[in-house]
Amino acid sequence: MANKEEIQKHIEAIEARMASSDFWSDKDVAQETIKELERLKDALLGVGKYDKGDAVVTIFSGAGGDDAEDFSKILLDMYLKYFQKKGWKISVLHKNENDHGGYRNITLEVEGKNVYGTLKNESGVHRLVRISPFSSKKLRHTSFSMVEVIPKFERVHEIEIPPEDIRIEYSKSSGPGGQNVNKRETAVRLVHIPTNLAVHVETERSQAQNKEKALALLEAKLFKKLDDERKAREKGMYISKTTSIEWGNQIRSYVLHPYKMVKDHRTDVETSDVEGVLNGELDEFIEAEKLL
Repeated sequence: MANKEEIQKHIEAIEARMASSDFWSDKDVAQETIKELERLKDALLGVGKYDKGDAVVTIFSGAGGDDAEDFSKILLDMYLKYFQKKGWKISVLHKNENDHGGYRNITLEVEGKNVYGTLKNESGVHRLVRISPFSSKKLRHTSFSMVEVIPKFERVHEIEIPPEDIRIEYSKSSGPGGQNVNKRETAVRLVHIPTNLAVHVETERSQAQNKEKALALLEAKLFKKLDDERKAREKGMYISKTTSIEWGNQIRSYVLHPYKMVKDHRTDVETSDVEGVLNGELDEFIEAEKLL
């Protein structure tokens, strides 16, 4: 549609149809009409305009200690295989690795066609159930990691953050960036004080470049947070200020013992082909998420 006026006219026409007494006479048509109304409202607000662009993906470890950090590595490998199948380009912005090869957190920049639109509903807490490789008694263990997907966009100042709302921290970079990378504090961590949202960038050569990229990421995080809160309000849902990476918040479970199953708790899509999923076969889950 060419402009906001045309979109608004379509919205008003659909709402008029919904007000008629026979709207629910065909439930399938009615449900499709409601979905179309939601898509139009999103288009009016510009919500879907980043779907065709790139994304920034962060994996955080939650409850579960070494198992959770190992689970983050498992999720990372799963997504890297999926990205590779899609032909997307990946670069690491920041990583915090433990002594066992697991990750406390890792942030990737993913570039390609429709990356954000494809991955945005992967955001949430993921749960793993298995016999722990860190348990001497071979006990079953449950661990949690969280995936966060935000759109990558240039600093177009769509989200304005007052300077006094940002805390800036500098440190030595552990990533690539030239011969001076470990001699100067080029890594930048920004914290949005009102929400406690934080980003860390260390891959650019200079502190200024890392700061500029970090500001863009922080704006994208705030954009995603505000958009999620708007959608929750429209659906009459309770809005939690924080999401704990633990039991009760998971969107998907990966069960390796006592049986094998991957189940998405939002769409009810499930499969016993755990190995396939962990090898990047995610299309069935991601296609179902588009209807959320």
